[in-house]
Amino acid sequence: MSNKKVWFVTGASKGLGRDLVRKLLAAGYPVAATSRNLDELRKIDTSDNFLPLTMQVNDETSVAKALADTVAHFGRVDVVVNNAGYGIVGSLEELTDQEARANFDINVFGTLNVVRKAMPYFRAQHSGHIFNVSSIAGFTGNFPGFGIYCATKFAVDGLSESLAAEAKPFGIHVTIVSPGYFRTDFLTTTSLAVPANPIADYTAVREAQDVHLNQINHNQAGDPEKAADAFIRVSEVENPPVHLFLGEDAYQLVHAKIDAIKGELETWKETTVNTGF
Repeated sequence: MSNKKVWFVTGASKGLGRDLVRKLLAAGYPVAATSRNLDELRKIDTSDNFLPLTMQVNDETSVAKALADTVAHFGRVDVVVNNAGYGIVGSLEELTDQEARANFDINVFGTLNVVRKAMPYFRAQHSGHIFNVSSIAGFTGNFPGFGIYCATKFAVDGLSESLAAEAKPFGIHVTIVSPGYFRTDFLTTTSLAVPANPIADYTAVREAQDVHLNQINHNQAGDPEKAADAFIRVSEVENPPVHLFLGEDAYQLVHAKIDAIKGELETWKETTVNTGF
């Protein structure tokens, strides 16, 4: 058995997850990869270092079995990547309760299911690293039509920051990965849901939807293979970051929000600080 870290990657049948799995295998890492589509996973590799697993992130029993199978096959698990998720575009008014909850069920509660089932292994060995894949839309919500998706990723950021503090005493690292636009299939109709009942008045939202599906899609500046390299590099450092932003666009958007918050904070300082007894 290799002395390299054992990785467990969700949402690995396409996009960034698939690119990460391929990079890991090429570098000699043992990898368990999960997806609802086992046939697509099996196309990635056939070596003993690769364990393709069917798993539903919104089913705790399915998640528990996948992690148990990983440990049974490789003897341990060292790095968990919560990559499974999907986008949804639509105004907050026009998206139904069911559509909103479905996005939270995968992006947030699916992530929590994996965290909940991975932590006992990590606590027992006093080591481990959890990568929760968020988005630049988890740091800034200034994307009309993406309010529910932003809300799921803001939730991932918040729970991950708390998890980092909770896990640190056990020697476990947590990193929030927040990509900007990367050239994957994320903006295709298979990964980006649209509202069942659009409201005609939301012309700005429809324009944003059209731009993402028909102009930005497959023209993104980010290289997913370089993003995969970043995961691997961060996993091997002694003190990995809690926040890892990927892409020059993400870097610029982070600074823009920080500057805007600083400006508002100082403009309204008197109101802010004069609220005590």
